[in-house]
Amino acid sequence: MNFIPTRFTCGDITLEGEWLLPEGKGPFPGVIVCHPYPPRGGDMLNQVVTTICQKLAEQAVAAFRFNFRGVGGSEGSFGEGITEQEDVKAALDFVLSSPEINGGKVGLAGYSFGAVVALRVALQDERASLLVLVSAPLSELDWEQLKGYGRPKLLVVGETDQMIPLEGFRQHIKDVPHPEQYHVIPGADHFWAGHEEEVAQKVATFLASGFKHL
Repeated sequence: MNFIPTRFTCGDITLEGEWLLPEGKGPFPGVIVCHPYPPRGGDMLNQVVTTICQKLAEQAVAAFRFNFRGVGGSEGSFGEGITEQEDVKAALDFVLSSPEINGGKVGLAGYSFGAVVALRVALQDERASLLVLVSAPLSELDWEQLKGYGRPKLLVVGETDQMIPLEGFRQHIKDVPHPEQYHVIPGADHFWAGHEEEVAQKVATFLASGFKHL
């Protein structure tokens, strides 16, 4: 399995991304995977992002990761999570224009900062059929808006996540509408060291199964 570098446009800037395509003949379901917080070194090479992509490809789902504006070889500058929503929409445009992708089976996944951005795009862009939020530090407003999101979704957190109080997470999840799944991974914190395979497998299994029901 090899990542295939590519570039795509978002308004007047160009962003870099990479495909990981499954073996065999498409078109495949596709998932855009969004990376963590850029000012703290988050990029598409993050180990959680990379492992999610690999597990998706193993389950015959095409994975597309990219660098938000101002990261790596992507043009532009950090937009506090606001203009990054435009980056995700541009990635959706790009993925949906690919002949390798089944346009009726596209999902969004994000880790940490990337999960928050992915949620905010999913709430307004119906092209994404499935949503996965890994270690998402959601605001009260994000949780409130998630109550109105009726598409299939998976939320995953580590039991000892430094940024997400577990009791609050469990309280909020009660109000998230069906269909939803959530997992609390024992022993894992916000950075998933030593638990990358476990979280990635849960994400890929949810998405691959979800696409079969679309």
